Amino acid sequence: MKKTTAYARKRAHRTHVIRTYDHLTELAASPTQPLPREKIEHQLTRMWEGLAAIEKAPEPTTDDWRVCSDAVNLMETLTTAGPWLDCEGRQVEIKDEAGLLQDAITALAMAGKRHRAGGHIRLDAPGILAVRSILEDYAAILEVLPERAMIRAHRLTEKRISEIIAGRSRPHDVEIIDL
Repeated sequence: MKKTTAYARKRAHRTHVIRTYDHLTELAASPTQPLPREKIEHQLTRMWEGLAAIEKAPEPTTDDWRVCSDAVNLMETLTTAGPWLDCEGRQVEIKDEAGLLQDAITALAMAGKRHRAGGHIRLDAPGILAVRSILEDYAAILEVLPERAMIRAHRLTEKRISEIIAGRSRPHDVEIIDL
């Protein structure tokens, strides 16, 4: 029988966060051009289809919830980790002046909890409004920020989620719902 240390047992129980991009990919990305058009269209198509399914489909899937949550999480990073440089090198600070970002985060967390309790993944009317508004802002930002900034935001978001899973959350973080 193989002996394991307490450290090894603790590491074995951690949830592994899949990294989409590495540091080299970030450095190789364009600092002056937005993401390639096909990547933008792919992200936006998945995001809007996910929201439409949550709003109207008889049984929205966890993937529908996940693509919306990913975009909202990226917007949180873009809002809190700025300022950013746009494609022309001007500083851009992304703000949540309407206060809808936290509403969208809360709405998606509640939808996840509802699903875990055996219900459907649904948003209430204020939740739909908040999530839709944040996704519209995300779509606009994809056109303004360069590829390097978007990849950096993605990496920072994955790092923050990894920290939350490891038990190092910040005071405003909501409970992670892994569907």
